Amino acid sequence: MRDGRNLPDALEGLLNRIPAERDRALTQAMAYGVLRWYWRLDWLLSQLLRTPLKKREVDIQACLLLGLYQLLEMRIPDHAAVAETVTLASQMKKPWAKSLINGVLRNFLRQRETLLSHMQQHAVARTAHPQWLLTQLQEDWPHHWEAITTANNANPPLTLRVNARQFDRTTYLTRLSDSGISATVAPHTESGLTLAEPVSVERLPDFARGAASVQDAAAQLAAQLLNPQPGERILDACAAPGGKSAHIMERQPRLTELVALDVSAERLQRVHENLKRLGLEATTVAGDASQPSSWWDQQAFNRILLDAPCSASGVIRRHPDIKLLRRANDLSQLVTAQARILDALWPLLKSGGMLLYVTCSVLQQENSQQIQRFLATHADARLAPISAAWGHKQPAGRQILPGEDGMDGFFYACIHKA
Repeated sequence: MRDGRNLPDALEGLLNRIPAERDRALTQAMAYGVLRWYWRLDWLLSQLLRTPLKKREVDIQACLLLGLYQLLEMRIPDHAAVAETVTLASQMKKPWAKSLINGVLRNFLRQRETLLSHMQQHAVARTAHPQWLLTQLQEDWPHHWEAITTANNANPPLTLRVNARQFDRTTYLTRLSDSGISATVAPHTESGLTLAEPVSVERLPDFARGAASVQDAAAQLAAQLLNPQPGERILDACAAPGGKSAHIMERQPRLTELVALDVSAERLQRVHENLKRLGLEATTVAGDASQPSSWWDQQAFNRILLDAPCSASGVIRRHPDIKLLRRANDLSQLVTAQARILDALWPLLKSGGMLLYVTCSVLQQENSQQIQRFLATHADARLAPISAAWGHKQPAGRQILPGEDGMDGFFYACIHKA
């Protein structure tokens, strides 16, 4: 995390070197767990160390955090967790650290109840969230912020989107059951199924042939709200990795064209791969959504889906590294970028068309306040109310908070053009 990489990228090379699937799964679980609880583990470590570690000893710090995580959250026997963590010092060729690691972890075991009781008075440690994010959540959601932090620290469910071109949801639910996989209908979705326990995609019936995709229920609402119609030309801005593009085409196979735009050519490759597995075709374009002159062909769109770059504060349960990678000053930069993209894409929309603004954020500056600013500066923009059984009505748009009906945190706003 110190080099700015996200957790999946940081883990990729390591996991590829571990031959046993069980060991890979354990390694990944521990990495995600340490980052999920980092702000708690770091506070505990600060109470246990007599003097802070030097900056160059980040590997020893990681060992200690890993050891504390095992003692707090895993069912590994205490003695085994301590012994295995101490062994890491030798593997890193730092035998001097063995006594330090052993002493800190055993000291934690002796003081566990006292430390955990004391921790309740420290919001950062108790909630395992950085102070800047806690402050923002308390300001935006004074009655919900604690529930949000609790949901952020929970393990997320695995939810599927059944490919409507191949199966109806009931049929695929039966296919799952026949394969020994238990699932239930994901509330508020047309094609969503939530598994009782996560499984590898290789176990899912006909996954390789495009029968289903992994997609959270909240994200599946995008295609439903966009409501594409036959013969329309649609832009999916910031499209990678392509889940929403695919869902739009699964839901409406008679589009004239769907243009999947993303600033990263590398990430567009993911879009190609996902569409190929699902047997779908779209026009993919590498370009900056805030600078249409570099990629737009002057043909207007009936509908635009803008899944805007954001803080991702609504999907922390899936990406706990966000709590370390994001900084307070990132927010203003993201808000500026969102406004720039909204302003740039609006002229590309036909009169009578609709732009669906989406973020996986729970922060008001990126969501309702962003849309209010846009409406105030565009006389031809009209907000369409979203009447739904999900989420919270906002001054502009509708907000799902993490964990509600099992969903990730998402914001939606439908804007029509006069």
